[in-house]
Amino acid sequence: MERAVLVGCGAMSRAWLDAARQIDGLTVVGLVDIDRSRAEGRAREYQLDDAAIGTSLSEILAAAKPDVVFDVVVPEARSGVVLMALRAGCHVLSEKPLATSLAEARQMIAAARSTNRIHAVVQNRRYIEPVRRIRRLIDSGAIGRPTSIHCDFFLGPHFGGFREEMRHVLLLDMAIHTFDAARAMTGLEAERVYCREWEPKSSWYTQGSSAVAIFDLTGGALFNYRGSWAAEGLRTSWESAWRIVAERGSVVWDGFENMTAEVVVDGSRDGLFASVAPVATPSLSHGDRIGGHLGVMRDFIDAVRGGAPPETVSAANLKSLAMVLAAIKSAETGMPAPVES
Repeated sequence: MERAVLVGCGAMSRAWLDAARQIDGLTVVGLVDIDRSRAEGRAREYQLDDAAIGTSLSEILAAAKPDVVFDVVVPEARSGVVLMALRAGCHVLSEKPLATSLAEARQMIAAARSTNRIHAVVQNRRYIEPVRRIRRLIDSGAIGRPTSIHCDFFLGPHFGGFREEMRHVLLLDMAIHTFDAARAMTGLEAERVYCREWEPKSSWYTQGSSAVAIFDLTGGALFNYRGSWAAEGLRTSWESAWRIVAERGSVVWDGFENMTAEVVVDGSRDGLFASVAPVATPSLSHGDRIGGHLGVMRDFIDAVRGGAPPETVSAANLKSLAMVLAAIKSAETGMPAPVES
């Protein structure tokens, strides 16, 4: 039986609490928010009548004595929450991004190691079925090694609240999902990036709602990202629309239900072009980890119970954060930037 305290009771906390109540043996014993009324509201909504409620994490840690802490605070507050929880002997699952700087991230990773506790990040996009199937297709070698990855993300959400005031909002708050999914699907890591941000005149964000980025990846491949959170009409999926070009074929995923792959037929041409044939994307295996938000949380709790470390453990997720921070540095300087993790 694991006892959990959730910190940060804003809108995103519902997804966490929905997932938590589906895990046998996990009990939410405390809720913390700087606005006590929000914590009280979540307690009523989820019938957590016995949960400790407060505005101070240190007080709730002392009162509730949890095994794990669910960190759903804004990025600027993450480091303080994670370090306090780890030093109190708790395992921690954090909302993304891992940190607002590499220095903060490394401090949290070091604290997790020194306290012998698990710190992982909710990168739930890599836990969805199409991402897993594309990785299996690439690992099978059917279309060869990826040579370029292309991704479009165009939505116009009117969140209100802190996101509309954030700097680098698209890169820091959303693109990290996409960058992490690119790593998960291809197995490739970023080495260098050139990025441009801009703010459309019609935008309702303060800064950084729109961006393009080109990453140099290991093995000579490129990752081309185009995105906007101020794009009205003709929305893409929240998962983006993808084309992965490989040595012997390509796979296209619209971010919804449609996925198509084709492979070159050796020694055959159709006029100017090589002949191609459809290739099936592999089905999931028993060991494939899926379930989105719930999948990440299950992996985390399994690790707390003595299982394998979750694949989104902070030391591994540092590489996705490094992509974001390098893109921000490039956007700010107007120059390419190395991806340092």
